Amino acid sequence: MQTSIHAWHYGTRQPVQLDCDLGKITALTPATTAPAENVWLAPTLVDLQVNGYGGVDFQQDNLRAEDLLSAVHQLHAAGVGRFLLTLVTDEWPRLTARFRHLKKLRDTSPELRFAIAGWHIEGPFLSSEPGFCGAHDPALMLDPTPEKICELAGIAARDPLLLTLSPERAGALEAIALAASLGGVISLGHTDASSEILKRAVEAGASAFTHLGNGCPRTLDRHDNILWRVLETPGLTVSLIPDGLHLSPAPFRLLHQLLDSTKIFYTTDAMSAAGAGPGSYSLGRLKVEVGADQVVRQPGRTNFAGSALRPIDGVLRAAQMLGCPWQKVWCRYSETPAKLMGLRSELRVGGPANFCLLTFGAGGAFQRCEAYQAGVRGEGVMAAPPRRAGLGTSGVE
Repeated sequence: MQTSIHAWHYGTRQPVQLDCDLGKITALTPATTAPAENVWLAPTLVDLQVNGYGGVDFQQDNLRAEDLLSAVHQLHAAGVGRFLLTLVTDEWPRLTARFRHLKKLRDTSPELRFAIAGWHIEGPFLSSEPGFCGAHDPALMLDPTPEKICELAGIAARDPLLLTLSPERAGALEAIALAASLGGVISLGHTDASSEILKRAVEAGASAFTHLGNGCPRTLDRHDNILWRVLETPGLTVSLIPDGLHLSPAPFRLLHQLLDSTKIFYTTDAMSAAGAGPGSYSLGRLKVEVGADQVVRQPGRTNFAGSALRPIDGVLRAAQMLGCPWQKVWCRYSETPAKLMGLRSELRVGGPANFCLLTFGAGGAFQRCEAYQAGVRGEGVMAAPPRRAGLGTSGVE
């Protein structure tokens, strides 16, 4: 099926025509007229930390392929085309059994294989210290061993694998080197590692840091703390949760001033409440509550337990906090995280026809977005975009 799209290009901010056929982008050319509607074309968002979405908790043992597809479709409606399904700390046999089950489900469907681009294992190799363990159960923390690293790599097989661990745990530096040699991407997080250990972790193969400013106590030593240590450790690409809650606007802006712009990417750390509204939800064995402010907490506690942030809202809030157009920050939620994991998120001729369309109303007010998965690496057309203004088949509307 041939599809043509007339929209504004997020990068050049000029009108373009995108032509697709059989799940591939066949042309991307300047357009001579402005689109009829305020519709923008961009690469799909790539979220590297999704614990659940739209009422679906990935930490449960009885999930079905239909559950994963429901979460995927709701993520598409929030701009995400690909993501890393994230599993958090649990008893090791339960964690690995859940991983195997989800891997099997994911491999049954071409749509799931493309959307769930890989896996993020956040724990149990984390700090068990108060504050640094976050919402993870400190009693379940383990030291990373070669056997456990190899087991995770074996389950992931050829899929991208992101591991978040605390480098001060016994055997962690050796585990980082082993995981990197097996093709994994290692992110440091939920840690109070010294500057020396952080440096040695990077030398061993660590390349990222998970949700900087979170996974640590609410009160830190003003002279020496994990934030300052990470900021002076070269070689780390850091993720930030751009909801204005996990990081208030001032430190969010300061981190953008202090870090290289290519070393920042955004993630939601979303759990099942994301995209589903206020209420009571599960996060594995935890029962959490979500208020109208989208803050996710365990009842009676002040620390956060994931987020209820919609990815597209993260882009818009980041732009608002930084005082810049949304187009300027889009890459931090698409190309940058994709590059970290060896993926591609771009609009290119010959590439898969996967893209995001954003519609804005009068005065530039955001109305809606959708990530379209038109082709899956040459496996044929999966889903053609629906007809609507600015989006037609076999010609430009």
